[in-house]
Amino acid sequence: MCSFKSGKIIKGIGGFYYVEAAEAVYECKLRGNFRSMNITPVVGDNVEFSINENADCRIEKVFERKNLLVRPPLANIDRLFIVSSLREPSVNVFIIDKMAAIAEKKGIEPIIVFTKTDLDGDYGKYTDIYTKAGFKTVHCSNSDRGSAEEIKNLIRGKVCAFTGNTGVGKSSLLNVIDKSLSLKTGETSKKLGRGRHTTRHCELFRVAGGYVADTPGFSSLDMEKTEIIRKEELFDCFREFEPYFGKCRFSSCSHINEKGCAIIEAVKKGDISESRHSSYIRLYNEVKDIKEWEIKK
Repeated sequence: MCSFKSGKIIKGIGGFYYVEAAEAVYECKLRGNFRSMNITPVVGDNVEFSINENADCRIEKVFERKNLLVRPPLANIDRLFIVSSLREPSVNVFIIDKMAAIAEKKGIEPIIVFTKTDLDGDYGKYTDIYTKAGFKTVHCSNSDRGSAEEIKNLIRGKVCAFTGNTGVGKSSLLNVIDKSLSLKTGETSKKLGRGRHTTRHCELFRVAGGYVADTPGFSSLDMEKTEIIRKEELFDCFREFEPYFGKCRFSSCSHINEKGCAIIEAVKKGDISESRHSSYIRLYNEVKDIKEWEIKK
């Protein structure tokens, strides 16, 4: 006898997929014809699976995704927390802007988080940049319970990932949010039972009424290497540019240095920050010569 349920893949390893449904987790294999259909389920996928007596549970269908990250392989992400420290290492606004642009392209809401405010109280200049651009911005230290509660509220009911380079305080931040995780810097969670020699894999775990992706080694570098934004798409990845759409003198305006550019005028007036526009120019120059055949599908 066979029955069917719908659920979410929270882990995939060694050919097995662990699907959460109705507060239970089912170990599943793939239905045989998935390879011929060129479908590879990933963590975060919403699926239909069959429960078979005296046989393996099997994933029968992968529902349409709203987004997909290539590395780490994650689907249906609602929010990306872009974590940057004020000191050791210091803020790199270009990395923040690039990660935010990738998230915007994917339909993921970027949340900008500045850590280590106890080491540097001069974070206002950064929060001003991103609040002006229309982003939710949070600043915190390891002992700041108020900010932890704010981040918990942002996680609740959502599927989230945290990205940031080594040393910015992702593990410390998650420990403040949920002490039971027992994350150490540079290590994976003891709660998930992974040892040093365990295969690296991605997993969703429950935090603050939502999901957080535990992604070993996930830094901004992963996304930089795998997620390419075409030059034609870049304008739409800077949300503060939207009010100026179609207002440039020339329809072919690249918003770099052209006369009559509405974006450049907005920068001069202070309506768009210079650092955000500088990041746009740098990203544009990075991708302007990329050919379509060079973009991996």
